[in-house]
Amino acid sequence: MAAGWVAALKLVPWGDVIEATPQILQAAKKLLGTTQKGNAEAEASALDGPGGESATPIAVQLRHLRDRVARLEQEQQESAVLIQSLAEQNAQVVQEVELLRKSHQRLTVIAGVLTAGCVGLLVWVLKQS
Repeated sequence: MAAGWVAALKLVPWGDVIEATPQILQAAKKLLGTTQKGNAEAEASALDGPGGESATPIAVQLRHLRDRVARLEQEQQESAVLIQSLAEQNAQVVQEVELLRKSHQRLTVIAGVLTAGCVGLLVWVLKQS
């Protein structure tokens, strides 16, 4: 069973995976950093005055909210790209594992045929003696 996993790991295009890893890691770190920075309550309270009333004009608040929505849309787009990249790599791994499974089935059949042949040959040799 362990040999099967080793063979599966050998079939994975590790060059492509290793090549894509820095970009995925960088995108994940950037995404994590931007989502950790974006605390809506903290930003909203920064616009409010000490009594909870608005200390800034509505136009400034509206511009701030538009900027925030634009940042959120950008983060969503970056998340989608990252998820797509991970999905493509996952699909490659699944495809290679499926090829390995088919090869394993063929080898099992071949091993069974060879075993039956060896047993038949052994029986034949013993009968000849």
